[in-house]
Amino acid sequence: MRRKDDTLRDTLLNIARSMADTEGIEAVNIRSIAKKAGIASGTVYNYFSNKDEILLALTEVYWNQALSEMRNEITAESFCEQLQEIFYFLQERIDKSAGKLMNSLGSLEVAGQAHMASAQSALEAVLIQLLEQDARVRGDVWNETFTREQFARFIMMNMTMLLRARATDLSFLITVIQRMIY
Repeated sequence: MRRKDDTLRDTLLNIARSMADTEGIEAVNIRSIAKKAGIASGTVYNYFSNKDEILLALTEVYWNQALSEMRNEITAESFCEQLQEIFYFLQERIDKSAGKLMNSLGSLEVAGQAHMASAQSALEAVLIQLLEQDARVRGDVWNETFTREQFARFIMMNMTMLLRARATDLSFLITVIQRMIY
């Protein structure tokens, strides 16, 4: 059996992303990707079983890249101000191509959630790191039943819910967090 080339897989995803951004998600299909890559359609099937799998992979890559870029965008001093920056950064990304990608996965919600696990873990890790860096967080907040990790997951879940609901304000969540940790 022939070994898969990760470089070709990345190339195929880059082509699919370019097509989605310029021509729309509807234009993304195995045959068009193969043609632009200068390979046979069957070769694309060595990496992806169908268009949905390509869109799932694109969504995962997009969010992992966005979270990496997000770290450079966080400039506020306090954890709660940083949360607001994170929320608005993610909201902007959803309004751009990420939202179109996610909406195209309508019938693949369960598979999409599995693909997004790495991005969610990365976001939780960022939240934990930011909590640890904020010297204003009370020292007596954390214990074995109320950990930074659990709190980061709680925040991530609530931010995700607000983003899905297309909320424009997270002041209530910020107030709850402030009362808990400061």
